[in-house]
Amino acid sequence: MKALKILLFLLKFFVGCAFIGTITVFAAYMYYSKDLPDVAELKVVRLQTPMQVLSADGELIASFGEHRRIPLKYEDMPQSVINAVIATEDSRFYSHYGVDPIGIMRAVFIALKSGSLSQGGSTITQQVAKNFFLTPEKSIGRKIREMILAIRMEKELTKEEIMALYLNKIYFGSRSYGIGSAAATFFGKTADQLTLSESALLAGLPNAPSAYNPISYPERAISRRNWVLHRMLDQEYITQEQYDEAIAEPLNVSYHVPKVAFSAPYVAEMARQFMYEKFGEFAYSDGYKVYTTITQKNQVAATTSVRHHVLDYDMRHGYRGPEKVLWQEGDTAFTPEQIQQALSKYMTYGGGMLLPAVVTKSTEQAATAVLSNGEAITINYDGMKWARSFISDNAQGPTPKTVSAVIKEGQQIWVRQVDKNWQLSQIPAVNSALVSVDSNTGAITALVGGFDFNLSKFNRATQAIRQIGSNIKPFIYTAALDKGLTMATILNDAPILRTSAGSEAWRPKNSPATYAGPLRLRVGLATSKNVMMVRAARAIGINYAADYLERFGFPRSNISRNESLALGSASFTPLQVARGYSVIANGGYLVTPYVIERIEYSEGGVIYEHVPEVACSDCLQELAYAEEDKQNISLDHVENVVTTTDGDTPDQNALTADSGFVLPENIPFERLPVDENQPKPETQPESQQPVYAPHVISSELAFIIKDALKTAVWGEKGSNWLGTAWRSRNLNRHDIGGKTGTTNLSKDVWFSGFGPDIVTTVWMGFDDHRRELGRARQNAFDERSYISAEGGARTVNPLWNDYMQVVLKGVPQKTEIQPNKVISVLIDRKTGMLATPDSNSIEEYFIEGTEPTQYSYKETGTQVTDEQGNTSELF
Repeated sequence: MKALKILLFLLKFFVGCAFIGTITVFAAYMYYSKDLPDVAELKVVRLQTPMQVLSADGELIASFGEHRRIPLKYEDMPQSVINAVIATEDSRFYSHYGVDPIGIMRAVFIALKSGSLSQGGSTITQQVAKNFFLTPEKSIGRKIREMILAIRMEKELTKEEIMALYLNKIYFGSRSYGIGSAAATFFGKTADQLTLSESALLAGLPNAPSAYNPISYPERAISRRNWVLHRMLDQEYITQEQYDEAIAEPLNVSYHVPKVAFSAPYVAEMARQFMYEKFGEFAYSDGYKVYTTITQKNQVAATTSVRHHVLDYDMRHGYRGPEKVLWQEGDTAFTPEQIQQALSKYMTYGGGMLLPAVVTKSTEQAATAVLSNGEAITINYDGMKWARSFISDNAQGPTPKTVSAVIKEGQQIWVRQVDKNWQLSQIPAVNSALVSVDSNTGAITALVGGFDFNLSKFNRATQAIRQIGSNIKPFIYTAALDKGLTMATILNDAPILRTSAGSEAWRPKNSPATYAGPLRLRVGLATSKNVMMVRAARAIGINYAADYLERFGFPRSNISRNESLALGSASFTPLQVARGYSVIANGGYLVTPYVIERIEYSEGGVIYEHVPEVACSDCLQELAYAEEDKQNISLDHVENVVTTTDGDTPDQNALTADSGFVLPENIPFERLPVDENQPKPETQPESQQPVYAPHVISSELAFIIKDALKTAVWGEKGSNWLGTAWRSRNLNRHDIGGKTGTTNLSKDVWFSGFGPDIVTTVWMGFDDHRRELGRARQNAFDERSYISAEGGARTVNPLWNDYMQVVLKGVPQKTEIQPNKVISVLIDRKTGMLATPDSNSIEEYFIEGTEPTQYSYKETGTQVTDEQGNTSELF
């Protein structure tokens, strides 16, 4: 009877406990689950993935974001990694429903036995719940929420989906999140290339990423890897043979950063600024892929050409001395450790071209220097004989006779390797920019904003507003042709001794100051005769010329309205200049340069794709302006967008204004939805008909001025004069043309030109616009080379040539299609009139109706006045 009472008491007690437990669990569930998120969000989760900036050919040029992550689908994850994770983290993963009671009991038992909580008993599902929805705090409340979420996840998601979330989210150390990024960071591989040993090593890292980091603590990492392999063997995921082979595999890890195919930092920064402006901090974590318009071939050629020619200019003008003196001759020399510490403060520049070094020994014939990696190098006399002392931009000292006269022990210097030989060098003070545009679409195929982005983030290609010099002449000559002049019109190449009535005294000069008397416009353009340009501008009117420049996309605010406009006193950016030359190259169409081709989000959808306004060289589109009112052109539809970079502001003349290139507007600027039921943005539908750019000058005008710019390269058959772009003959192509440009005192030098479907503008100058490029020997290594002034022809035409030589390699020569209204007429070279049988004749192009109607006559003499006012008979 007593035993029965005891049994009844126990029964009531257990029933009561069960009831109370049920009520407690229910109450806890209701309490802790009331504010929990919907686990269905995990079906469309947005992982923190860095923004990638890519070239038009799909090559990575930059990555922005704190977390390195390469999201993978479950089927793309190696089975060896999945097995290793299950064996070490959750051996009952496929049999439990989010929470593993056996695992919890085992963790409690081990905790009681050891006196510390060494195992948490969390399943992989629980870890996913914690990583996506909860904080890492250690509390009972957080643990309960974690369990509730895990159970809900098991109902909503498949095991494969949960495993994919885990392996894409988990932290592996060294800024790597997810197995895809970990494989790239530690092994430089894609996840599917991992060996069993490597899979086991990575699977062991999430438990303690810092403690088991294989780069910092290789012995710990090997021990952890071996334990993971042992667990895989126990769980029968691998055989004994596989285990033995994996254990014996050496640890072969090193730190791998995201592999950039080629350098284009100024373009990458343009893309980054735009994306940050539209998406804020989410731009760096939502996995956007920004495809730019640049191509690897063009960009690499542009970067290489700019850097080499900037350094060449810098060497021509002399050596400015060491970066720093660490110890004087006769003092105690630095130890190797002190040298390495001193060099660790310096970067390399010019894409690794310029390296910091410390001179440890110097003799008359050679010097020994140490690089930052401890390597000792030798600089022979041939590698530093260029180093005449810098006196000013216009003067350099004598050629040094010995190495020790220039390089001394204890100096921190800059060096570069050329053809396996080491040269003394220095960080250049001058800078340069290059921009290359598809003349038919406006796509920017290459852009270099300076010598080195790490030295200055100021983008000179889009932000530096500099005087254009003679680069302006083709545009004003186009205006003159539209006003009624022709390429056969004769203008006097003679000094202008007085100005027009009411104007200030101004005496424009040729450079050099030589004059040839009456010349045809074609010759004047090709040889860049300043006084002829002034006379042409006077003939059509300065206001007409200034208004006409707007047709080429030049902003009105930057156009001066005085006679100096004819010589290039207006100031534009290199990109604006390239855009203007594109009008000439493509048949008269004002294309709008753009740099972003399309934008994708991490799931692969396209949220923006640029549809350019293209040139139409083979259609009969009417001009975008009224023939009866050519001076009033509305270009309001053209968007001018500018980005600015904080930090470098070299001078007031380099302040940004209308840059003339377009950035996307019609894309959703909110973060993309994570609701699977909400439709995602779709690719913009392709237009059935192409969108044409405005036709701002006639195709006939464009053809004639383009042909005249070819004359600047090749001259005229049967003539003994050279155009200012004669150095471009080295390209051995007759489908190229271009124009030099040099401002007063050579403060800015330019070369702009075209090839088949491409226009490229190059600029060089100092960021301080008050400083002139000066004079120097043509060859810094040859003391016999003559001294001459820097200019568009000498300084940047060779740079343009080097770039275009690469870009046009393999591109067939293009034959220009002559418009129907353009006719070819035989004229007399000297008079520009119709040729007679005894004339020195040449063919010239005319728009039908503008050709000469009178025949040439025998000349009786012409007086020419030189700069000093002396007169003589020319003929």
